[in-house]
Amino acid sequence: MRIGQRFRRTARWVVAALMLAGGVVAVPGPVAADVDLSRARAHWIDRGTLAWQPGDGHRHELVYSPSGDLRVEDGELAGDRHVVPLKPVPGGLTEAQRAKWPHLASYEAFRVAVRDIGAVLRGQVVAVERDGDGRLLNATGVQIPGVLDDVYGRAASRAGLGPVWRDGVPTLSVWAPTARHVALDLGGRTVAMRRDDATGVWSVTGTPSWKGRRYAFRVTVFAPSAGRVVTNVVTDPYSLGLTADSQRSLLIDLDDPSLAPAGWDALRKPAPPRRPSVYELHVRDFSASDRTVPERLRGTYGAFTVRDSAGMRALRGLAGDGVSHVHLLPVFDFATVPERRADQRAPACDLAALPADSDGQQKCVAAVRDSDAFNWGYDPMHYTAPEGSYASDPDGPARTREFREMVAGLNRSGLRVVMDVVYNHTFASGQDPRSVLDRIVPGYYHRLLEDGTVATSTCCAGTAPEHTMMDKLVVDSVVTWARQYKVDGFRFDLMGHHPKAGMLRVRQALDRLTPERDGVDGRSIILYGEGWDFGEVAGGARFEQATQANLAGTGIGTFNDRLRDAVRGGGPFDPDPRVQGFGSGLWTAPNGAPANGTDAEQRARLLRSADQIKVGLTGNLRDYRFTASDGRTVTGAQVDYNGAPTGYTAAPHEAVTYVDAHDNETLYDALAYKLPPSTPMADRVRMHVVSLSTALLSQGVPFVHAGTERLRSKSLDRNSYDSGDWFNRLLWDCRDGNGFGAGLPPAADNRDKWPYARPLLADPALRPSCADIDAARTRTGELLRVKESSPLFSLPTAADVQRRLSFPLSGPGETPGVITMRLDGRGLDPRWKSITVVFNATPEPRAQTVPPLKDAAVTLHPVQAASADPVVRRSSFDPDTGTLHVPARTTAVFVES
Repeated sequence: MRIGQRFRRTARWVVAALMLAGGVVAVPGPVAADVDLSRARAHWIDRGTLAWQPGDGHRHELVYSPSGDLRVEDGELAGDRHVVPLKPVPGGLTEAQRAKWPHLASYEAFRVAVRDIGAVLRGQVVAVERDGDGRLLNATGVQIPGVLDDVYGRAASRAGLGPVWRDGVPTLSVWAPTARHVALDLGGRTVAMRRDDATGVWSVTGTPSWKGRRYAFRVTVFAPSAGRVVTNVVTDPYSLGLTADSQRSLLIDLDDPSLAPAGWDALRKPAPPRRPSVYELHVRDFSASDRTVPERLRGTYGAFTVRDSAGMRALRGLAGDGVSHVHLLPVFDFATVPERRADQRAPACDLAALPADSDGQQKCVAAVRDSDAFNWGYDPMHYTAPEGSYASDPDGPARTREFREMVAGLNRSGLRVVMDVVYNHTFASGQDPRSVLDRIVPGYYHRLLEDGTVATSTCCAGTAPEHTMMDKLVVDSVVTWARQYKVDGFRFDLMGHHPKAGMLRVRQALDRLTPERDGVDGRSIILYGEGWDFGEVAGGARFEQATQANLAGTGIGTFNDRLRDAVRGGGPFDPDPRVQGFGSGLWTAPNGAPANGTDAEQRARLLRSADQIKVGLTGNLRDYRFTASDGRTVTGAQVDYNGAPTGYTAAPHEAVTYVDAHDNETLYDALAYKLPPSTPMADRVRMHVVSLSTALLSQGVPFVHAGTERLRSKSLDRNSYDSGDWFNRLLWDCRDGNGFGAGLPPAADNRDKWPYARPLLADPALRPSCADIDAARTRTGELLRVKESSPLFSLPTAADVQRRLSFPLSGPGETPGVITMRLDGRGLDPRWKSITVVFNATPEPRAQTVPPLKDAAVTLHPVQAASADPVVRRSSFDPDTGTLHVPARTTAVFVES
């Protein structure tokens, strides 16, 4: 273990343990104030400026060692030293530098004058402070991403990296400006590479015979995490193909006809929808439990080519109802699943035989979680190669061809394809064998904290897309997936950790793709992501982030957690999962949990939740004006959400509206916790559909977690990323149930909820029948068809929403637990003058009198008039008073002719 020890400058003679490249030594002498070469507290931000916070020393130096052997001996730096004086800059950093590096704004600035800056950057670099007598007071490593961008960024950003083919001849290029030497390892043979001093790119041109060969780069470079010069054999960050378990890159040409399925070049996309409707799906979940898929194809890309499987029939049915896009959880190469089936382990227990509330299932699943076939895949290794565990053969190019077959199969079923991409972190950094980027350019591709440690607020080693070449990698990778795999959309994981400017560059790069030149229409490709604001970048600490509010006006969508929480109740991190909301019985069907507060508090919170949902129904528009439940005229931004604005978008399609997703409990499981335990299953289904209707009938982009339309349960698991196939089952045959009662969810993320979960899982009344599951699926399809029936549910601009959408009964007199939304269709909808939607989440029938509808010709929407649900068919209208009558726990849609 490396140990860095801080000492006070006032200390006297002691024995200090100082961290060295080679270990720990005892050093007698005056104690250094802060000597720790394992940290990097100085920041070389451009070729002429070092930002640092040293002590009160009189002399400052930049010391570099080409051989990377700097260490401390007898209170002084030792090793192959070259010294560059640092000159303080009066006034510190310039205004422009502070704007570019806001987290360093208070740092002192030092002028750096280096003749051969490239040579310096290829060695070990240390910042040093000395007292008036020249004694060492302070020594720290130096962060160099800023100077690398300044010296190489502009030229390198235009370079073609990875494998580039011209007339059947490959050129391999890798950006490694700090490397002392790079060679190509081609199937065990070492091939020399040439360095371009202007870009820092090393490259080699091969021969046609290289096609299909395995390769890696042999990079000799100073690695701060190792404290020495190392030689790493590492795969290509721009890999397009890989061998099993990502051991080597595979030299493939994506234009090779043998890698394209039949009809690939002429593949026709489903027509772009008026407004996307997205269905979130995991490749393995889709077919792992589907007995209608041949066993060899279960859990693979190939399952999407089995047209008559239960899963593909279900997807075609959803497409027919109005779902336009299937969002696939990560399908790039990730680190944590053995890619060969022979290496994958399955739980040793008979999981189905264990009691519904047993902790045995999760024990058996946990025993193999690190070697089974399941993971969500948010642990990237190679961003631009398909994951091998989903291929029939992970050890060759099959993954490329089969990924394309999956896309073609979905397109031919009427569905476009969205990729979930995770450019915000990697699985590993430093010298970890599964670290790729950091073993080629150490300390560059990852975001470093002020002391040089890698930021991990995203869960893992956070990347730094604010740096030129990480930004380039993101853009290049996205464009490759769009052009070569015909991907129709991208969902960015933890997008708030990306700069807004970087996301706009992605958008611009996609917009430049044309069918004539690239084979795809880039403007039809959708972009959305998680716009959360947290971690070391929060509040714009390092750059303007791609967060919810900051992306207003860009057309890039973000998930609307406001409506989600208002409908479900509480938030995803509540210690008591029984906190209720609009769709789970708050005040109207209290469950008795103390966390819900008093009767008066519940009523007030229900009304506030209704206001948040109203804003969500507009597409979460920040400037939409309406009457709130307290009678005030407010904008969407003036409705409070935990101290933040509820409304934040500038256009309705910038809100991705949902009530559940792969994260947190499924909607069914959330309602299992929150509805009163005695709630009959029929009413649970009704509340499930009412909750889902707020997303499906909003002006935003509706987003549905796979199986929610079928009451999918994960047995109350709130974080099933590594919970195996058992807790993540997607059951297309209702006779297999919905997944509820599969045992207590895994202890690692759910043990604190076990006291609440155990009695629920043991209750047979909470297991839906086929009739219940079929009812939920049918009613979800009806709502999707309602949305598709009119352009009023997909208004293009905020002005259109303000003009046409209203909440006529909102205000002090509104009925708690009921929301009435009216859409004016005059001049837009050729069929109907208006559409009125009543969301009745209460256990009682409700009457809503809408004065503009008095004497109008209003009927139940044709889809619901022919509904399989006899309850919604009882909805009625009284023209004499303009009153809409809606049964309990029902969303009813009325049209005016």
